[in-house]
Amino acid sequence: MSKVRVHNEWDALEEIIVGRATNAQIPSPELGLFAIDYRDYGSVENIPSGKYSDRIIEETEEDLDVLVQTLQKLDVTVRRPEIADHSVKFRTPDWETDGQYNYCPRDLMLAIGTWIIETPMVFRSRFFETLSYKSILLEYFQSGAKWISAPKPRLADDIYNLDDPNSFALKNHEPVFDAANILRMGRDIIYLVSDSGNRLGAQWLQTFLGDEYRVHIYDNLYSGVHLDSTFALIRPGLVVANAERVGEQNLPELFKNWDIIYLENIVDIGYQSQTELSSKWVGMNLLMVNPNLAIVDRNQIPLIKELEKRGVDVIPLQIRHARTLGGGFHCVTLDIRRTGSLEDYYQ
Repeated sequence: MSKVRVHNEWDALEEIIVGRATNAQIPSPELGLFAIDYRDYGSVENIPSGKYSDRIIEETEEDLDVLVQTLQKLDVTVRRPEIADHSVKFRTPDWETDGQYNYCPRDLMLAIGTWIIETPMVFRSRFFETLSYKSILLEYFQSGAKWISAPKPRLADDIYNLDDPNSFALKNHEPVFDAANILRMGRDIIYLVSDSGNRLGAQWLQTFLGDEYRVHIYDNLYSGVHLDSTFALIRPGLVVANAERVGEQNLPELFKNWDIIYLENIVDIGYQSQTELSSKWVGMNLLMVNPNLAIVDRNQIPLIKELEKRGVDVIPLQIRHARTLGGGFHCVTLDIRRTGSLEDYYQ
């Protein structure tokens, strides 16, 4: 039986991948990295490349270890990627770079049903990141999972928009999207068009998934990168929405009859390096263990209170460098198997 089986963000969790911070770094300066993450730095040469401090890595590994132990105590099977040397240079005919990290498996692989999809990511530095997961993916494939890699994007210089600051940094030249541009709610797949996902990416995903799924494309929510600091799906009928980005005027039709927690207050945990990869809203980046249990950053007291008011129990954990490294509890995990079946939550 396939070890990959997941239909939404909330059914009872059985197996998950948790990332690593070991050897994490800011990649070497190159145009793609500048266009997506560092345009505020003025030029490619100003990107603050290099290893993160030992303290950041060690504290993050401590926090990830606690997350792993917590999940295991809940009878969840936890898998981890291989440790990699991200300083190794690699190249294509168009560009050369080195790697970044294995911290956020959510960004590069998408589990839907019994499929696991390696997505065509926007970052050149993460082009070969799934190699650290290859043995896990092979095991899933041998168990009956359907494993595919989306067409590798060329990521030539002309796919990045450097001219119009009011438009997305990613042009629509070829299918490109991070898996974290997507949230799953049964037959309905929410897809964010942003600096890390374009419309051709959504078209590829809909074509691939076929008529069994509906890919809903939104380009009026958030122009940054990923979707999971804008929405957190808690259970059928309950969603947390980032009130700075979402209101009645742009709330997806999918949620019109849902209870919306418009989160206006988030605790900024700050960052401890030259730059941050996430805004303060990474604090709403939570992981559902089942429809009534969430793992949440322990600093986010306003969010925790809102969830508890609605009957959701919370396990408060720390993830001290979420802003620095660009990922909270949803980002640093990839749920592989949950109970439940494919359902239609939007009728």
